[in-house]
Amino acid sequence: MYTGVPSAQELASFPGKPSEERMSKGRVAVVECLQEIPCNPCESACKFGAIQIGENITALPCLDEEACTGCGLCVAQCPGLAIFIVNKAYSETEATVDFPFEYLPLPEKGDLVDAVDRAGQVVCQGRVVKVVNIPSNAGTSVVSLAIPKEFADDVRSMKRLGE
Repeated sequence: MYTGVPSAQELASFPGKPSEERMSKGRVAVVECLQEIPCNPCESACKFGAIQIGENITALPCLDEEACTGCGLCVAQCPGLAIFIVNKAYSETEATVDFPFEYLPLPEKGDLVDAVDRAGQVVCQGRVVKVVNIPSNAGTSVVSLAIPKEFADDVRSMKRLGE
């Protein structure tokens, strides 16, 4: 049955997935775009040329993992909310995952929240490290969570906060 959640096989085949070696070196974009639609804001947002669509605007974005600095400018620019920044070198026991977040209220630095996977299922608890909410992101904030390192490949967002 189709659920809309990318399968492990799909995730492994994305041209936007950095190698495990690169992810262990520090912040890097993980582009989980799987729809071949006319779209290229991620390519335009990257000042380092690390995300390429190419001439065919419906091609899936490819990541040049060595050119990616993990700056995160691409995260809020993706209309499909399909780009994340993963840092598996954050500490001995924790990784960080930065993700787009379009709900209110926004969390605050230091908050403990429920970190969720691609299907919205709670994976673990995370600690908010940073929230970036700037006008140029047009209402899409970027939240950075510190989570146990073993969940860095699974956590992609957080549960909405209560009112």
